[in-house]
Amino acid sequence: MNERLPDPELFRQGSFRLASRVFIRNDIRGTEQQVRWFRRFAQATDPLADAVVAMFGRRADGRELFERALRSGIGALENPPEELEAFFREVESAPYWVDHDRVERGAKAITRTGLLGLFPLGDMSLMGGYLASRATKSLVGTGEIDSRASRRLIETAAWWIDVTTPGNLRRGEVGYASAVRVRVVHAHVRAAMNRRPDWDYEAWDQPVNQVQTAGTLLLFSLVFVFGTQVLGVRYTDRERSDILHLWRYAGWLLGVDEELLPADEDDAWRLFWLLVETEFIPDEDSKRLARALVRTHQEAGGPLGGTLARVHSAISRLVLGKKNADFLEIPKEPIAQVAVLVAAATNFAAETARRHIPGATVVREFLGDLERKRYLTQLAKIVKLDQTYARHMRAA
Repeated sequence: MNERLPDPELFRQGSFRLASRVFIRNDIRGTEQQVRWFRRFAQATDPLADAVVAMFGRRADGRELFERALRSGIGALENPPEELEAFFREVESAPYWVDHDRVERGAKAITRTGLLGLFPLGDMSLMGGYLASRATKSLVGTGEIDSRASRRLIETAAWWIDVTTPGNLRRGEVGYASAVRVRVVHAHVRAAMNRRPDWDYEAWDQPVNQVQTAGTLLLFSLVFVFGTQVLGVRYTDRERSDILHLWRYAGWLLGVDEELLPADEDDAWRLFWLLVETEFIPDEDSKRLARALVRTHQEAGGPLGGTLARVHSAISRLVLGKKNADFLEIPKEPIAQVAVLVAAATNFAAETARRHIPGATVVREFLGDLERKRYLTQLAKIVKLDQTYARHMRAA
């Protein structure tokens, strides 16, 4: 009963095999009891956010009241709807473990990676997330697999930058607001999927459930840290801990159950193992999403689209391993894989030097922040970014 289970496929090949030997300090494998404990969250959702969305359907001013409360606090509203009050009383009562100094340090460590930090977001987090076929069903249900793939990648990158910029997770700031709004978007999608007569609860669980939102959190936090390390970035133990602390708080704002919010890196790896063991069951929709993401890389790169797409595919194959990459039909790019490994070694050398040169870390944080701001400016020229996510709510 308490015997640890064998590693799932992801941990037996690719970079995650390396992780199990180099970056993971303890035995993270779960037991059958722990798998059953984890799986029960597949039937749990977010009642407070669901109630807010239901209120939107009853009150024409519901959305406006939500935005006012988000900007100024629920106390600024006179006689707010009870659903809105219950939601914001929880959101505004930050849990005891939140340390905003640690959140700021984590944001600076993320910002320091600059544009390099965006590679794990698309090539590891999004592509790897497509292996979790139950989680993809809500995305498939919106009917935006192919036509909106490029927009989805851009909006995800913009949201991620909003949340991880220093100062942005303070109450009332853009990252704080973005996290809370996405929580409500999830509730809109959940309500839409629940209205579908073809939703298969037995096969797909509850739509946008707690397992899936916790999985998204791990892809943006733990997999980001691991992925940037694979690409040569170096962190101190405190920096890694602070990055995960930032995402622990972001996850709390997103409505992830507190039992599923990792307190440290060891917790995060154990939870990720359970996610991979139970959720990474790819199917044909996984392939469709992967193909759409590859096409997006090709189209977004302009004249260099083909080269950039090969680099993105090479990173995905190195991380996900041959079997998973072959199933997703990610193009084989052996020359690009060698180039990525050479670049990672170069980055590692530069990062090692940074750690020993006085002031170099501060300079790298400044340059990383500049790179991210310029990137957001370029994204805004391609897609009109809507930080209220009203389009997503209408689509749901």
